[in-house]
Amino acid sequence: MTLARMYATWDADVAAIAARDLPWHQLSGARVLVTGAGGFLGGYLARTLLGLHALGKVDEPVQVVGLVRNAARVHESLADLSASPHFTPLAWDLNTIGVPDVGDIDYMLHAASQASPRFYGSDPVGTLLPNTIGTAALLEALRRAKAPKGFLFVSSSEVYGAVAGDATLAETHYGSVDPATVRACYAESKRMGETMCLAWHQQYGIPSFIVRPFHTYGPGLQANDGRVFADFVFNVLRNENIVMHSDGSARRAFCYASDAIAGFFSVLLKGTPAHPYNVANPAGELSVMELAELLVGLYPAKHLAVDRRHSPDSPGYIPSAYSRLVPDVARLHALGWSAQIDPAAGFRRMIEAYTA
Repeated sequence: MTLARMYATWDADVAAIAARDLPWHQLSGARVLVTGAGGFLGGYLARTLLGLHALGKVDEPVQVVGLVRNAARVHESLADLSASPHFTPLAWDLNTIGVPDVGDIDYMLHAASQASPRFYGSDPVGTLLPNTIGTAALLEALRRAKAPKGFLFVSSSEVYGAVAGDATLAETHYGSVDPATVRACYAESKRMGETMCLAWHQQYGIPSFIVRPFHTYGPGLQANDGRVFADFVFNVLRNENIVMHSDGSARRAFCYASDAIAGFFSVLLKGTPAHPYNVANPAGELSVMELAELLVGLYPAKHLAVDRRHSPDSPGYIPSAYSRLVPDVARLHALGWSAQIDPAAGFRRMIEAYTA
């Protein structure tokens, strides 16, 4: 893989996000802290902010502070971001108790989180802490700012838990999560993170915005991500048959990254504080089996197949208890947002971003 192709895809995606009809001027000259800037969604958020001035969307460049665990590795993992004079790395571990000294900040976008199920069993503590004490620390840091304009918490569809039947999930729905399972470390911590946002908004007036992304994919995911759609993509990239550990019947709504990030900014710039918003593409609903067959079908010359090994006891595999997670995005649509990229186009775009 060459990074040139990846950078080109990111640049094109940022241009597509910036082309959305949003009040980008609100971010002109703003100082914005992004957690998880070295990750998938956080990286997209940071790149979009840094690209707004060159794309003519803001009069003054956005100043981005990227919160990272290890500042010494910034030039290695965030080469394109660190090359910008408007990007400043800040070393802080969201697993620690305390309030980071971030100076005067206008916005905070909290996207740092271990979203992959492979971490739920191997590092449940490291999964839940950034969503809980990390969120509290960030909210406190923003509370000390002169005039905080917005806190965006990237939550998850996992907060819905187990909902009876196959009903489409609106933001007012909620189900149950069994706290006596290791997988609950993610869902329960995201639930608490949302409640913290509401509490700081209620008690201190922090304008807190909450997004609940469903299954979001795109370039920037790691080969060891562990989520099924990422596993399938890297199977294709390695010219391997797609291995199916489940029966493939679970259904999910897949949303390409640029559509999701446009949704995040729609909520931040046009949404109502203390109200969660689903961010997903219901038209991108596929079963896991349908996704595998779609990916194989995109590249017939590879002569790949779907290897059906229904083996939920495979090491490191923690299956979801939810057979269908399909969102109602009417609340997000009311802000003028819509998905633009279907799964066939999006997954092809993702795969080709990793191709030399």
